[in-house]
Amino acid sequence: MNAGATVTASPVRIGVLGMGRAFTLMVPTFAREARVKMVSAFDPRPGARDLFEREFGGQAHTNPEAVCADPSVEWVYIATPHGLHAEHVRLAAQHGRHVLVEKPMALTLADCDQMITACDQAGVQLMVGHSHSHNAPVRLALSLIRQGVIGQVRMVHSMQFTDFLYRPRRPEELDTSRGGGVAFSQAAHQLDIVRLLAGGRIRSVRAVAGRWDPARPTEGAYSALLFFEDGAFANVTYNGYGFFDTDTLMEGIGELGEPKAPDAHRQTRARLRAVSDEAAEAAFKAERNFGGSLYQAARSGPPTAWQHFGPTLVCGERGDLRLTPRGVELINDEGSRFVDAPVPQVPRSEVIDELCAVARGNARALHDGRWSRATVEACLALLESDRSGRDVMLSHQVAPPDLISSQTA
Repeated sequence: MNAGATVTASPVRIGVLGMGRAFTLMVPTFAREARVKMVSAFDPRPGARDLFEREFGGQAHTNPEAVCADPSVEWVYIATPHGLHAEHVRLAAQHGRHVLVEKPMALTLADCDQMITACDQAGVQLMVGHSHSHNAPVRLALSLIRQGVIGQVRMVHSMQFTDFLYRPRRPEELDTSRGGGVAFSQAAHQLDIVRLLAGGRIRSVRAVAGRWDPARPTEGAYSALLFFEDGAFANVTYNGYGFFDTDTLMEGIGELGEPKAPDAHRQTRARLRAVSDEAAEAAFKAERNFGGSLYQAARSGPPTAWQHFGPTLVCGERGDLRLTPRGVELINDEGSRFVDAPVPQVPRSEVIDELCAVARGNARALHDGRWSRATVEACLALLESDRSGRDVMLSHQVAPPDLISSQTA
């Protein structure tokens, strides 16, 4: 648990839809956070349902509606495939449940609108995460910006080089029209971070995307220029083709906050070459997730460092900020100093900070539906600019609300 975070008198009771990769990454958080209690879950895989009941002591169900109708559930955590988010948010709202839905919020603006409307009409909260803009170094940088330490933000540079495209994938994850590719899965992180640091309101996007492997027929890389309404601009680059690794520029700490082997990307590509076909690849992915035969529980103990999304620099009129897995470096006329972010006791506890502030403290979510719809709009604009070769103007952008008190530096 984060220093300064308090345990609520009554844990937030959560039901889960989908126990695939997204849930698997959240298991260490849910298992060790006293502020939440996992009471109900759905997944089509019997192994996942059985393990959920053994690990969490909750009730596993064979369909999503049973979770949403479960009277013990307060919030539904939706971690189903991207294309099902809108349907499942509406289902939860119909049953009067608050919603935490994984990124990306949805695949179209129309679906985002329907999700927001459904929750508004039902009088329930809608929160989107995990995106890496929850990470404490990002929040620390935002706090420094709001304190005026670097003056007006003028430019943000963010880059991330990973092995994303060669990790085990289901067929739809390699089809952009079905939510596959790096624009929906990875730009949803990167653009959310950059929007938060640069004020939120993107005016236009100019982008190109790379599709370099016919065997993985979706975009695996992109580079985009984002122009903000207040005159700031950002350069964001992502490459998921698995050669160079930007984690070497982040103290050798991987995206999940743990030390990373220098040849991790080469190993990822080698493992994929050993998989015989599409069906075998999808099965291999399923078996590595929660409840699968190859599932390995995360190590116990606190993380080594904070999770991150690659090198990020924020340039202001009076100084620059460099985000790291351990805090933020401030560079200005006085030289360089490091502002430390103490390592958390529980990974991704920042998500629980925001969830509990909304569920128990009547705070407004930073990652609410309107904020997250604006990030989806930027992801769609990236793809449209690549298709058209033109700047794409945006119209659903919003500024970030004030941070909840437990997340300010």
